[in-house]
Order: sequence, then structure tokens, then C-alpha cells
Amino acid sequence: MTTRRPAVFLSVKSAPLKILKKIFGVLLLLLVAIQFFRPVKNQGRQEYTQDFLHQYQAPPEISDMLKVACYDCHSNNTRYPWYANIQPVAWYLTNHIRDGKKDLNFDEFGSYTPKRQQHKLEEIQSQVKKGKMPLASYTLIHADARLTVAQRDTLVHWIDGLLQH
Repeated sequence: MTTRRPAVFLSVKSAPLKILKKIFGVLLLLLVAIQFFRPVKNQGRQEYTQDFLHQYQAPPEISDMLKVACYDCHSNNTRYPWYANIQPVAWYLTNHIRDGKKDLNFDEFGSYTPKRQQHKLEEIQSQVKKGKMPLASYTLIHADARLTVAQRDTLVHWIDGLLQH
């Protein structure tokens, strides 16, 4: 013989469940609604004459390395992953790229004063040597941007040559 619980207990137990369903529904609705508010993407269409690689006539090995490991956050043209179309991820990426470009923009490097260029070269060299760039959060998702010790050494040595001039 099964015993039935009084209806009072059922309504008390299901009340928190109803509240959770409503909260989930509102959150889902908000998630859908924010998809319509998209940031402008960082995708320049032109060739930049002030570009770092053109200014210093970087060899292909260096050029390829910088384009893959640095240019997504530090240039006017970002290669976006699929998840960059989902809010709020796109907002985070937009802010991250804006901050990266504010600190260093390879596409506009030639417009920097000689003193600022020298300082930026020293910063690049230091960050790469210490393994701080590219960021671990970036290389976690973009495995091709991980620089080997040999690649880091090559880049540091090449920048050393630029700083000697």
C-alpha cells in the first residue's frame, strides 16, 4: 500500500522549482536578446603602409610568426573564431583587442615616434623572452600561436638586431 502525501507538501516542494524555471526562462530570454547587440569587428580591409613588418622588412619566418601569434590582438585586422559571434563573448574579445591595440598596434607602428618605436621593440623583446606574450589565455585556444623556445629565441635575436641600429 502506498501512502499519498497531502497536496500541501507537493505545492511547497514545487514552488522553488517554479521560481527556478522562471529565472531560467528570463536568463534564456536575456541571452537571446543580447545576440542582437553586436560590437563592430576589428577587420581592416586595407594594406597598411605604416605596418611593422613593412617598416623593418621582416623576413618571412618572423613575419609569419608575428601574424599568427600577435596580429589578432595587436593590429587592425583580427581573425575571429566561431565563438566570437556569441554575446557576451564578442564583447569580451572586442575589449581585449581594443586594449591590445591601445598598447601596441603593429599596423600603425611606423607612425610612432622613433623613441616610442624603440621602447615598443624593447617591450616586445622582454615580453616574448619572459613568455608573457602571446597570452596563455590566447594560446590555450589558438595552439598555432604558441611559440616554441626556438621561435622565441629567433624573434628576440631579430629584435636585438633592430635595437642595435
